[in-house]
Amino acid sequence: MYAIIPRLLRSSGPLLCVVVFAGLSASAQGLTSEAPTADRADLGSKIAALTHSIEQMQGELQQSRLEIQQLRNMLTQILRTQANPPPSNPPDEHAAERTQPQNPETNAPLARITEDDWQILNARVEEHEQVKVESSAKYRLKISGIALFNVFDTSGQLDNLDVPTVAVQPPPYAYTGSLAASFRQSVVGLRGIGPRVFGASTSADFQLDFINSAAGPYGGVAAGLVGLRIARLQFDWSKISITGGLETPFFSPNSPTSYLSLAVPAFAAAGNLWYWTPAIRAERRFDFTSAELKVEAGVLDSAGYSVSGSNERVPTPGEYSRQPVYAVRLSGNNRMEDHAISFGISGIYAPLRFPNRQAASASGAIADWKFPLIAKLQLSGAFFTGKGLDGFGGLALSTVQPQDYQHYLYATAPTLAGIPVIGGWSQLKFTVNRRSEFNAAGGLGTRDAARLRTATQFDPLLRAVPSSNRIFFFNYIFRPRGDLLFSAEYRHFRTSEILGGPNVAGQVGLAAGFLF
Repeated sequence: MYAIIPRLLRSSGPLLCVVVFAGLSASAQGLTSEAPTADRADLGSKIAALTHSIEQMQGELQQSRLEIQQLRNMLTQILRTQANPPPSNPPDEHAAERTQPQNPETNAPLARITEDDWQILNARVEEHEQVKVESSAKYRLKISGIALFNVFDTSGQLDNLDVPTVAVQPPPYAYTGSLAASFRQSVVGLRGIGPRVFGASTSADFQLDFINSAAGPYGGVAAGLVGLRIARLQFDWSKISITGGLETPFFSPNSPTSYLSLAVPAFAAAGNLWYWTPAIRAERRFDFTSAELKVEAGVLDSAGYSVSGSNERVPTPGEYSRQPVYAVRLSGNNRMEDHAISFGISGIYAPLRFPNRQAASASGAIADWKFPLIAKLQLSGAFFTGKGLDGFGGLALSTVQPQDYQHYLYATAPTLAGIPVIGGWSQLKFTVNRRSEFNAAGGLGTRDAARLRTATQFDPLLRAVPSSNRIFFFNYIFRPRGDLLFSAEYRHFRTSEILGGPNVAGQVGLAAGFLF
């Protein structure tokens, strides 16, 4: 298009002159034929006026050609910049003007590209150079995750080296320490952005980890070498959201910061209600000038008191009741990223029915918080109390041997469902800058020791159930770039049983992760 415009203008100049001179000739002939005796002075003045008009039109045509040339030069520079981006430091505009030849066509203000233009063009080029993930539905698809390498030295005895949750009784031989490494806490995720449906924007999330088969007693639905963490579909309107799928319980949104416990969150058996379970929830937001209130309600699949280590998928006591877990949460935040403040309170209720037709129920109250104490220091955590909450984590569980499955389902599980529990965790985060941070956190999950001790007189399997579990950790996280991190951490475990003294273990670890 830019090449056609100058040719039209260049060809229109001679044609315009021919037309004007032809009209002039015709006018002259008409004047000489109609008025052969007219004053030739009048004819000369008319010719002079027409000549002046032609000269003026030719000047305007020359100016138009100059402006078109300037636009062509600017377009050429933009295309050249996209092919060869400039260095990160923008060039000195004044130096360029001094070295540039003094040509009015190329030095015109319209041909200059500012620093903002460079940044926009560079961003566009980098965006086009990225490798895009294509989906069969032709909608946007984004892959993310972390390749995480952990090295850890352990003193004492833990239930699992990769993702320890409790300290266990050491074996009879003398050596109880170990040194190990693992890549199994790496996580891979996909996020898809779908079309608008009934006025709502749609999205889906899918995450996998590689540690689920070794996640302690929390086996069941997603057991296997590759574990399914999150698989959810979400509909978002301006004030309402509806979500369905496998995800972290919405009544426990916070989690401690640790890269030695990523596949299974830190304090999984010491105060952190974390277990992923199928759920459907609705959210209603109320926006104010400087704050936002949310009301969430949903139903969840009950994973409580499933038999860990079993290869068969059998109904849990909650699923035997033919009713889901009911939960509701009320929360608020202040909409500030630098000084974020959020509080939430939740309640849950779950009917239970055991194979011996014994009916029971699980219930609990949960509180969560996150707020700054002073500059760069943030406090976060959660607290819960209730009964029958073993299926959502936060409490130490015992491993059931295959020969004890029937006894566990008919006797041990109903007893555990009636024992009150309490737990929680809290973390202090000190952010030095955007690259460095320190975290110190502690968690506790405990059962009513008196009730548990009384019940062990009638059920010997309860002797292996820990009455309390305490974990403390301290770590330092360094992020030299947005896609790279390093961490050093120390963890201490103290697990108490009804009979005998507490089991104590410690672990020192290093982590290196690449985020993509």
